[in-house]
Amino acid sequence: MRSNRFLLGTLATAALLTLAACGGGGDSDDVTIDLSNDRGSIQRNPPTLLAERTNVAFTTALRFNADGSANANGQAILELAGVPPTTDTAFLPCGVDVRYLQYGTVGSAGEKTNASGVLYLPTGAGCTGPRPIVLHAHGTTTAKDYNLALLGSTNAAAGETTIIAAMYAAKGMIVVAPNYAGYEQSSLGYHPYLHADQQSKDMIDALTAARKAIAKINGPVSDNGKLLLTGYSQGAHVAMATARALRAAGQPVTALAGGSGPYALAAFADDIFRSAPETVGAKSGPIVGGTLFAPLLTNSWQRAYGNLYTSASELYNATWATGIESLLPTTLTDAQLFGVPPNTPKLPQAALFDADLPGGVVGSPFYGATTGSGLIKTSYAAAVQSDIAAQPCATGSSPATCTPAHPLRVAAKANDLRTGWQAGYLTFPIFMCGGADDPTVYYSNTERTQAYFLGLGMPAQFVRALDLKVAQTGDSTAITNLKAAFQARITRIATEAGANALAAVAQNYHATVAPFCSAATAGFFSQVLNPPVP
Repeated sequence: MRSNRFLLGTLATAALLTLAACGGGGDSDDVTIDLSNDRGSIQRNPPTLLAERTNVAFTTALRFNADGSANANGQAILELAGVPPTTDTAFLPCGVDVRYLQYGTVGSAGEKTNASGVLYLPTGAGCTGPRPIVLHAHGTTTAKDYNLALLGSTNAAAGETTIIAAMYAAKGMIVVAPNYAGYEQSSLGYHPYLHADQQSKDMIDALTAARKAIAKINGPVSDNGKLLLTGYSQGAHVAMATARALRAAGQPVTALAGGSGPYALAAFADDIFRSAPETVGAKSGPIVGGTLFAPLLTNSWQRAYGNLYTSASELYNATWATGIESLLPTTLTDAQLFGVPPNTPKLPQAALFDADLPGGVVGSPFYGATTGSGLIKTSYAAAVQSDIAAQPCATGSSPATCTPAHPLRVAAKANDLRTGWQAGYLTFPIFMCGGADDPTVYYSNTERTQAYFLGLGMPAQFVRALDLKVAQTGDSTAITNLKAAFQARITRIATEAGANALAAVAQNYHATVAPFCSAATAGFFSQVLNPPVP
């Protein structure tokens, strides 16, 4: 859920120009235009080819900067992708073609709209023939122009798209990654954030359009019918919702992998609002990044259900209420959003609640020091707390027996992914990755969701969870090394921050987990596609 402006941390910041210098190629004159915005339609087929990169050129650009100096961050990506970062003769297996995908989909009310994304096609002599598709869902971003098809440093998506290219496309997989309705050139005036029904439709529509494009291109790469779903943070929720929707429609899914996803939304929402942890040692209270997520979430669910509030001033304190329903996604910078001088703040940086809320902590940055300085009104938050006390949703591994009355909690239950899985849906392995100390998306989401799937009768080996913090019996050498590298990066963040170590780790933890979960996901997909011979 963390804003993708921070999602990849410092890992990819020097690798953003990796593909930016690629030249686009041409297509034949046989181009079909469809502006109907019907679900799964493709506006331009074949989609525009934005960039071409050989495996050698791509690897070299990650390994070295333009001036020939070592690209430390690009080399870190190569290492996570399993390529020796400083060995000049070792390369990613495949090159990549990058195509700009524009397709028709729907908003929360079923209204027609358009959206965009990227289609990656692997290239190279050893990367032809039928290939699996990775359907990737991105995490939370406040950037309206977020575009995974752009690979230059000026776009907020540049870091993530470099990771996708290296981890999946350059290893021989077709990649489809939508920007989502409400972003980039989409005409939808809002983003249906964590609205499981709409977001799964958006993903399926992007996949449908991409398959039409692959058939139209009729190149050396084709779809072999195997579908791998993945995403991080918000994207993990989207990927799991999409898997459920595909299975409900009788469509096959080969595997699902999610990183740090807010799957158990009914319980997670309760944890954020509750005044004390449900159990000793459990995480609760406001989350890092909560003041960005709240407007995205409430605007989305208000559009979908219409009953979270009668006016924004019922939910938000007066300082923030005006204009908040149309604030995100935005073209504003973080400095403009949070009011770094001389800007006037549009949102508080951390204070989700006021300190006078029951359980509020005076002096904590997550609670406004003065009445009205936090984002959410105490009267609204206290009503949620009262409903939690009357009918908690956090107990147990499923919200099925929970009957919340408050409309915000009703919406959270409706989008909790521990519901709606019918007999016969779970025919594929599930992998969930995260970090136990995540202050943005509590790891309890993964634990509760794993327990739910196990309770449905899934074998333990088919629903696996990886905590990057904790060594586990049976960890492979690769996973042991991955965990060590993750812990080393957390230690480095703390060391470099000195006296501000705790705050620095909290601010960067969720973002730091992301590339390591991507590497673990790539390994999981490889095992699914190439199971060991008994």
